Amino acid sequence: MRKVLHRLRAYLPSPIATNGAERLRACCGAMIGIVITGAMSRLVLGPGAALALAAPIGASAVLLFALPASPLAQPWSIVGGNIVSAIIGVACARVLDDPLMAGALAMPLAIAAMFALRCLHPPGGAIAMSAVIGGPAIRAAGFDFVLAPVGLNSFLLLLVALIFNNATRHRYPHLAHPDHSNTHGTKDALPRDRLGFTPADLDDVLKQYNEVLDISRDDLESLFLQTEMHAYRRRFGEITCADIMSRDVVTVEFGTELEEAWSLLRKHKIKALPVVDRSRRLIGIVTFVDFMKNANLDVYRGFDDKLRRFIRRTTHTHSNKPEVVGQIMTRTPRTARSDMHIVDLVPLLSDIGLHHIPIIDRERRLAGMVTQSDLIAALYRGRLSDTAEAA
Repeated sequence: MRKVLHRLRAYLPSPIATNGAERLRACCGAMIGIVITGAMSRLVLGPGAALALAAPIGASAVLLFALPASPLAQPWSIVGGNIVSAIIGVACARVLDDPLMAGALAMPLAIAAMFALRCLHPPGGAIAMSAVIGGPAIRAAGFDFVLAPVGLNSFLLLLVALIFNNATRHRYPHLAHPDHSNTHGTKDALPRDRLGFTPADLDDVLKQYNEVLDISRDDLESLFLQTEMHAYRRRFGEITCADIMSRDVVTVEFGTELEEAWSLLRKHKIKALPVVDRSRRLIGIVTFVDFMKNANLDVYRGFDDKLRRFIRRTTHTHSNKPEVVGQIMTRTPRTARSDMHIVDLVPLLSDIGLHHIPIIDRERRLAGMVTQSDLIAALYRGRLSDTAEAA
């Protein structure tokens, strides 16, 4: 008996790893989506319309609000999947009088069409069956059933999902193909992909698996990378930005003259100056690159002369030439919190290609600066400690 119970327990689904707030968000989204979709559909079709809301739209709502990251819940999936399935269902119902035979034909054709058009959406199967066995009202509507309620419901529900998901901090829709190219425009893989598994490895495994997963390939890769980073934190302990950052940071203010800022860069042999206000809150950053871009230094010839002319203060009061740091600084620099783990800096300082990151506190006051050199030294020391403990 114990063996039987143990075997049956193996068929139970794993707990869903979402908290109560996320579950409540999904429920509220589905309710709002159905209410607005039904009300707008009834307004368009008239109060007496029997088909103001297609029943399978409820299944679409589950995907759009409870699983907004799923490939099955993306805009083209819901619109394309529902509409093409409705077309096939209506066509089969017209060709075959027997609902059983029409349904048996409509379902595989709808699945095949959704596969071919890359818009696989499970509620599409219910849409196809509804067109076949939905009763006299649906049969009488014919291909009008495709436009209303199916098309109308799909577009309205999608619009609500776009607004609601993003308003509740769930990025929607998900981009299918993020940019994996490096910042130098060469064919080299991103630094994080040169050790461990690569995107090509993941693609090969997915081909061997040969089943549809309810998660995008890119989200799956991201989860693997985050798992690796989590494991690194566990092995090396909580090394934060505050542990490795430079605290005695050379800064400038918005009104600092360019010549003075340039002198500070040269004197301290640094490549960036955080720009702060009088309360030391970070308002920008000025780097060598900012000087180069604004001095129009796109050719080597005359480099020194151009740079000197640019940073020297002009004597003409009506000149449009920048004179102070605030006119050339980057106003929204990438930053990190002092309590952030150094592992989270790796994508910023390697893949994106930043050389320095201002570290701020909870009130956006400048606390320090972390450079690529700081991160390399910290990872090296962490690796040495880990090796020593293993020995």
